[in-house]
Amino acid sequence: MDTTPYRQIRTLYNADTITVYQAYSAEIAIPAVQQQKLSASPAFSPTRMTWIKPSWCWMMYRAGYSYKDARQSHILALEMKHEHFRELLMHATVVNHEPPRPLTEEEKERKVRVQWDPERDPRLGMLPYRSIQIGIQGDLGRKWTEEWIWAIRDVTDMAREMKRALDEDANVGEEELRRRGLMPDEKVYSVDEELKEVLRMA
Repeated sequence: MDTTPYRQIRTLYNADTITVYQAYSAEIAIPAVQQQKLSASPAFSPTRMTWIKPSWCWMMYRAGYSYKDARQSHILALEMKHEHFRELLMHATVVNHEPPRPLTEEEKERKVRVQWDPERDPRLGMLPYRSIQIGIQGDLGRKWTEEWIWAIRDVTDMAREMKRALDEDANVGEEELRRRGLMPDEKVYSVDEELKEVLRMA
């Protein structure tokens, strides 16, 4: 019997920080890495809804390994401290309920949206459990941008090298991709019961 939790957060993390991903245009990404500030480019709007993903493979799926379009040509790894990640999620509303239901007025007012979407494998095939996407907007988006991002790295080359490895070898697996440094060693990220309730993880 498969006992894998239906909804889980899988991510790269250490004792201090958790890594999430988002794809941006070169106009936004290059200054962000140079200045270690996501808002370094005037093209970036801190109050516009932006969706971050703790899952590397879901980021690959969303951005087509960075080849999808010019607006997603650079994939950034954004490190956050654990306490800020939790605070962000405590402001969340889950928007893709099963079965569907309308949001309450209180839920509509929250500045963070969470979707649980089918997780993907390195070749972008669908897995039987769901991975989290986190949408941030408004004043909380500004706080996240200006105060809660600990470090920014451009991991576009890693994404493209992973795709090349997959294209060249039909048998290459996750263990080998990790050994080559082309896939992060993600683990299940545990959250407390209060946050599980907010995120509808039961």
